Amino acid sequence: MITPGKHLLIDFWGSRFCADKKVIEKALKTAAETCGATILKINLHEYGEGFGITGVAILAESHISIHTWPEISYIALDVFMCGDCDASGAVEPLKKIFEPKEVKISEHFRGKR
Repeated sequence: MITPGKHLLIDFWGSRFCADKKVIEKALKTAAETCGATILKINLHEYGEGFGITGVAILAESHISIHTWPEISYIALDVFMCGDCDASGAVEPLKKIFEPKEVKISEHFRGKR
């Protein structure tokens, strides 16, 4: 059955670099490139020193979003890709960069009845 795309909800606990904008931008870029996605724009917002970052990599094939809570070393990621890109390819590069101690991944196939 053809579906519009795979959507991953990823939780990282015990993560590094939760407040490092440069590392987060690199992580989104690396994850997208690993999946063969086309990056249209990366937009990140910092909430201030020691606070979280929220942002999105807008892709021709959909998006990767991130929300961080450095005070509890937690990162929430949302990876949705369609076409020839497989969202699952984003997981390992993200894990390698953020080094979470615990990971939870929920996989959903959008458009599937």
